[in-house]
Amino acid sequence: MKRYYYAGNVCDFLLEDFYSVFGKLTSEDAFEADDLQKNTWKEEINILKRELRGFSDGTLLLEYTIPRVGARVDGVLLYEGIVFLLEFKVGERTYPRAALEQVTDYALDLRCFHRESRNAFLVPLLICTQAPERQIQLGMLDEQALLPLCCNEHNLGKTIRTVARSYRREALSAQAWADSVYAPTPTIIEAARALYRGHDVRDISRSDAGAANLSQTTDAVNRIIERSKASGRKAICFVTGVPGAGKTLAGLNLSVERQHADMDEHAVFLSGNFPLVAVLQEALARDQSEREHIRKTAAQRKVKSFIQIIHRFRDEAVLSDAPPCERVAIFDEAQRAWTREQLAHFMERKKGVRDFRQSEPEFLIRYMDRHPDWAVIVCLVGGGQEINTGEAGLAAWFDALREHFPHWDVYISDRITDSEYTGGAAVAELIGTADIVPELHLAVSLRSFRSERVADFVKALLDCEDMRARSLYTAFRKDYPIVLTRELACAKDWVRQKAKGSQSYGLTASSGALRLRPYGVWVENKIDAPVWFLNGREDVRAARYLEEAATEFDIQGLELDWSVVCWDANLRHDGTEFQYHRFQGSVWQNIRDPTRRAYLKNAYRVLLTRARQGFVIFIPRGSLADPTCLPQFYDGIYRYLKKIGIEEI
Repeated sequence: MKRYYYAGNVCDFLLEDFYSVFGKLTSEDAFEADDLQKNTWKEEINILKRELRGFSDGTLLLEYTIPRVGARVDGVLLYEGIVFLLEFKVGERTYPRAALEQVTDYALDLRCFHRESRNAFLVPLLICTQAPERQIQLGMLDEQALLPLCCNEHNLGKTIRTVARSYRREALSAQAWADSVYAPTPTIIEAARALYRGHDVRDISRSDAGAANLSQTTDAVNRIIERSKASGRKAICFVTGVPGAGKTLAGLNLSVERQHADMDEHAVFLSGNFPLVAVLQEALARDQSEREHIRKTAAQRKVKSFIQIIHRFRDEAVLSDAPPCERVAIFDEAQRAWTREQLAHFMERKKGVRDFRQSEPEFLIRYMDRHPDWAVIVCLVGGGQEINTGEAGLAAWFDALREHFPHWDVYISDRITDSEYTGGAAVAELIGTADIVPELHLAVSLRSFRSERVADFVKALLDCEDMRARSLYTAFRKDYPIVLTRELACAKDWVRQKAKGSQSYGLTASSGALRLRPYGVWVENKIDAPVWFLNGREDVRAARYLEEAATEFDIQGLELDWSVVCWDANLRHDGTEFQYHRFQGSVWQNIRDPTRRAYLKNAYRVLLTRARQGFVIFIPRGSLADPTCLPQFYDGIYRYLKKIGIEEI
């Protein structure tokens, strides 16, 4: 399938009949463009025919598709070895910031994910047809791209010629560029939008060999579903993976695919992560409302059948003895399912159900077990991701299967023996018999597309393996910057300068970081997750305003391009190992309970693996005048990170 609607040599384009060009655009449009779009294309063709008059060479592509977000660049001009990205705003009298961000995003996207653009020189151009002419000011977006240039319909040609004279580059192969491999790594919000629109997971994920197991994992789970369906058996499979490897993406993709398999098959994506569900539901509803011109409330009703809070699914099981309508249930972050004690407490306090004696894993399996023939559960499991009291971990699923559901087929990867998943216990003791399917493990981080070793680095850092952490950091520091500062204002300036276009950034801190409040980070102030993640930088509640901080509970499963990790005295370092504390009343107390220590360690693991492109760590200097924020509480952390090699800014 072509990535563009029209392609031709500039000389041929200038000679080609207007209606021939227009006809090619409309014939390629699968969505049957409305009158507004058709009129826009007519204006663009006329402007390009006038402004490119006299150009002796070059290749023009119109409506070039960027698969990652389903967006199309209005025009791409390959001229004098330079890639010009043309974004038209027909009739616009100003140069809106949102439009500048849009064309900047195109350049950044191509730079990161389009193979033939990695070493090409990119020039984003915003053409607001009725806007006043601006003086051409050439500035660098990065070493191989200009900051976006603004022009109107009458000085487009002049702007292109000026850039071409100023930056001479070797000729590009137009065919190679147009047909180049495109290997994106979308954010989970972008991925959900694309899948919900009907894109295939292969269109929005990397296709290189290192990340191929995302599609392989999806294929492996689909084979298990088909096998269970054909044999009338019940099965459960555990999909494991490093932070950011695409577990949630794989789950969302499965829920889309299996919803449309046939009339007797339904799938649902379930999560106990309230912020994640709220953000995805809001993002999909906004997107559908804008695309289809329907009320957002109507869009929300449809979205909620695709992504659900796990508690509502569970509540239905309490109200009825019937099996669920879903044959395939995908549980995100299955390791965070509740223990028997936690669920019993909730059932009695919230539902009035006394003497409840099931863990959440047992209860959910029992609900799916009501089907008389086949059913499949897909558990998406993150290693070392339990962050809250009452989260059972993977062992509770294994206990339930071993003790109550021996008739279920169990599928695991060979990597599930890692200590982050089993707590060091032997799998054979936990579960007994299981089929090993290596493809059920996602080993490559897609979140940190600039470096796949960030998750390993964070693990080594938190495990106090300082030499290994230093080695890993040295290997990726140029591609994925991690820096350190003792001044919050400096940290904020750093992410603002690093972020380009509409790239996201925000403050993060652990929920136990209660003594960051003197420095302007108040974790007790609860963020509105959809607003924080989705709204623009002008909203004081939004992430990019850098005023409200998200905790591990707000941000787990989601991500930012750049982040500020605010490190408090709840996790200190004495020069040898970490010390675990919680702030109670007006004093710090030692945490002795191993489970609570693990929760705190995992909270920092979540915070340190949220950024796709890099992050800055803010460590306060402390104050001798405040016994709750003494300098010695923070200096050990600072020295440890410096020892690893993290640079201070």
